[in-house]
Amino acid sequence: MSGHSKWATIKHKKAALDSKRGKMFTRVIKEITIAARHGGDPDANPRLRTAITAAKAVSMPADNIKRAIMRGTGELEGGQIDEIMFEGYGPGGAAVLVQVATDNRNRTVSEIRHLFSKNGGNLAEQGSVSWMFERKSHIIVEGDKASEDKLMDLVLEAGADDLRNDGGNWEIISAPELHEKVLDAVHKAGIPTASAEIGMIPKNLIKLEGKNASSMLKLSEILEEHDDVQNVYSNFDIDEKEMEALA
Repeated sequence: MSGHSKWATIKHKKAALDSKRGKMFTRVIKEITIAARHGGDPDANPRLRTAITAAKAVSMPADNIKRAIMRGTGELEGGQIDEIMFEGYGPGGAAVLVQVATDNRNRTVSEIRHLFSKNGGNLAEQGSVSWMFERKSHIIVEGDKASEDKLMDLVLEAGADDLRNDGGNWEIISAPELHEKVLDAVHKAGIPTASAEIGMIPKNLIKLEGKNASSMLKLSEILEEHDDVQNVYSNFDIDEKEMEALA
């Protein structure tokens, strides 16, 4: 079980609250706008297709999706959104990647740096921790929605790399270019997904305990709550019982 898995599970549990606050909508709209810079036709733009799928998964109205695409292509006016990937270290030396979409780069850099330093971490130079991660399709299915045998046969046939159990959910890991194919195979089999994204999966894990574990979770939560943060990835691993107590 990976630290990414456990943190992804926590994020899934928070998703309903995020949606109520409108935060999930904001994140998805930003992703659509950024993706649409490379073309407003979803058929010719895989990143835009993935973003639209994510928008539909949170019941975003079609008009909102359309406007976000038009802002990205320049057909509608809107603030310039910069995409930044921060790299740093958290408590206990865990590697951290923070994906940000912002209309004020200087403000966001200052705020993210402050959150790291205030919570036992520090920002690092570009490239210093990104090599510890791989870009992968990451799909979560709740454990009681499908049996291991059924899901294993299904996703491997669709081209997935791996099926993992994080203790309560199934994680399906695939190459980014196979994200839609694997997701479509799961949905066609009538299996609902808790989340589906293309993100950064750690190659190796670092075990955290005690104060480092609680401090790392706190840093992750605070970063996630920042308005400009799209995603947080880390390579921490925490014992299941300790994770439950801290969560």
